Amino acid sequence: MNSLSVPAANVIPNPTPTVPEQAGGLLTILDWASGIGLVLGVLGVIIVGIKLVISLQRGEGGQTLATLGWVLMGCIIITGSAGIVRAFV
Repeated sequence: MNSLSVPAANVIPNPTPTVPEQAGGLLTILDWASGIGLVLGVLGVIIVGIKLVISLQRGEGGQTLATLGWVLMGCIIITGSAGIVRAFV
């Protein structure tokens, strides 16, 4: 058997991840996008809360609860996507 085709069992690579200096601007953009998205998400929850109070006063609150679910799903996607992208950068 050729000794080049089988790696040595005692050699385990241990890479240290480093962010290249060219990615600094990209990370800044990601920070800003994540922050703006979260601020808009909180604003969306507040707006849906106001609509929910008004709808419950009228007796029609079911649709507004569905809207709250969509807003919360958007917040989860925004925060999750920033973490996934940062793992690869």
